[in-house]
Amino acid sequence: MIRFFIAIFLLIGSAGASLAQDAYSIKPGDTLQVEVLEDPNLNRNVLVLPDGSINFPMAGTVRAGGRSVDTVAQTLSQEMAGNFAVAPTVAVSVSALAPRAPARAPTGPDLMNVYIMGEANSPGRKEILPGTTLIQFLAEAGGLSRFAAEKRIQLRRVDPATKQETVYRFNYRTMGGADSIRASTVLAPGDVVVIPERRLFE
Repeated sequence: MIRFFIAIFLLIGSAGASLAQDAYSIKPGDTLQVEVLEDPNLNRNVLVLPDGSINFPMAGTVRAGGRSVDTVAQTLSQEMAGNFAVAPTVAVSVSALAPRAPARAPTGPDLMNVYIMGEANSPGRKEILPGTTLIQFLAEAGGLSRFAAEKRIQLRRVDPATKQETVYRFNYRTMGGADSIRASTVLAPGDVVVIPERRLFE
């Protein structure tokens, strides 16, 4: 009898957690865990961008902000259906909420926010020390995923004065060279590093 009540308690707790996820409205800055039953190689964490969208292989750009995890899972399944014999089974959950700026002691080092999205093993907002280079930042983000387009990494930087964005290209394989900034490029506050998905035969 005791085991029966324990089982019921666990079942109710699990259902409550599921309902909480379903009722949650996804926000920019959240990190979503996406799992594809038919192809575990696609399983990954994805960052919800400031405009509320996410990028996922075979699905492209999908709106997630303001939607539930179930709705996003259904949309991803529909978008990827053309790559499978039948629409894949997709599960989406919130693995990390949008980070809040932590309180820091005045005597501590001044950190700056830099963002990384796309085919990084640990995408999201990162707090780094001034003077951190691009290659050091990629290492802090866990390196590139197996789907990364190593020759087409972008560093996107907005000029605080003019609000104009400049896009710099970085070739990870050569660590610089023609048409590529150097691996030793020092990052600035607000920089966004974008790692596109590798194309077929790239």
